Amino acid sequence: MKVMDNTALDILISGGTTLTISKNMDIIENSRIGIKNGKIVFVREMEDHLPDCRRKKFIDASGSLIMPGLINTHTHLPMVCFRGLADDLPLMDWLNNHIFPAEARYVNRDMVYYGSMLAMAEMILSGTTTFCDAYFFESSVAKATVETGMRGVACQGFSDFPTPDNPKPSNKRDIARSFIEKWTGVSPLVSPALVCHSPYTCSPETLTTIKDVARKCGTSFLIHLAETREEVKVIRDKYGTTPVRHLHDLGILDERTIPAHCVWVDDEEIDILADCGVKVSHVPESNMKLAAGNAPIPQMMEKGITVGLGTDGCASNNDLDMFQEMDTTAKIHKVVDMDPTVMDAETVVRMATTEGAKTLGMENSVGSIEEGKCADIIILDMKKPHLTPLYNSYSQLVYSATGADVTTSIIGGQIVMEKRRLLTIDLPDIMERVKDISRKITGGND
Repeated sequence: MKVMDNTALDILISGGTTLTISKNMDIIENSRIGIKNGKIVFVREMEDHLPDCRRKKFIDASGSLIMPGLINTHTHLPMVCFRGLADDLPLMDWLNNHIFPAEARYVNRDMVYYGSMLAMAEMILSGTTTFCDAYFFESSVAKATVETGMRGVACQGFSDFPTPDNPKPSNKRDIARSFIEKWTGVSPLVSPALVCHSPYTCSPETLTTIKDVARKCGTSFLIHLAETREEVKVIRDKYGTTPVRHLHDLGILDERTIPAHCVWVDDEEIDILADCGVKVSHVPESNMKLAAGNAPIPQMMEKGITVGLGTDGCASNNDLDMFQEMDTTAKIHKVVDMDPTVMDAETVVRMATTEGAKTLGMENSVGSIEEGKCADIIILDMKKPHLTPLYNSYSQLVYSATGADVTTSIIGGQIVMEKRRLLTIDLPDIMERVKDISRKITGGND
């Protein structure tokens, strides 16, 4: 095959073992990866007699594991500012008596921007290259996304109660359309989308209005769904049905709808989600911490539902490390189902990469290391005591590795972290900014 005869590569990664996470789950030992103009131009073994390629940047990945960047399908990045603020509480108490009041008082554009910058630093340092965020002042999240060089789906939030960026919940349609128009085509790194908080905080009119805008604009629609037993009771008391059936009756569910949680669903509702082509974001650590329950993900996957992994926000998790999320995902379903074969390591790695890409509608551009796809790649140093010896790469990633093992992160062909050093974020400055925000929060709570 002719490979970049006279044109210099932007980056050449040489050595190491590449987990492509392609359809055939190809593993390439002693690999060579060429990157040009943000894309992967070849993925080959050294022994394929590739010519010596001219390159601007050479990365020696010997002794390392190379894989697609992880994809976090559900989070609330600015909530890093509330990390640890109100732990060990039930969801409704946590939301109504702590988080909602804190958001009403302290959330503004600066808080969202600096909180997002800190969250992106945390994600890059732990191997996440793509995220899906849902919050207020989402343009500030999108701005931070472009500046840090991350890839993100930025979802403007809506509910029926006053929010920091919309004190008088009106003109929802215009606000939603304006946000989508503002960020469409601005950067290949940013995909705008819309989110309704939940069926119990959004009226049928709000849900159908925001979903209608999403459909007409061709964007994704996110929502927290069937997260707790309390939510199910509220919806049943108010509408005489369950959250999933409620959304189905309203015509909300389709292949561009991405609900998070989906803990309290029955077999018929799983069939509804599958028939509608809905993709689900699984956030097991948040579900565990808030004692919401455990979503029946194996049953969903048996029905053909695409499921990606997410961390949720740092106020309910309290970290953004997708390696920990993979470990939790594999283990919690084994103990709940009393079956050690459920959620094997390879399946979980796919959930954090290719299935996450499918969840966000990005499967043609990210989620695997293949020619023509965006160069979203992470490199892990495997020369560590806790990663030695190595028998199965997928098992090692899920059960032994942590985000701290990631040494290099490349997003869209740009190196954003090298040798554990962030290249696009002034981390000390951002941390001080967030500490200043936290001092205002604690001072206001005294």
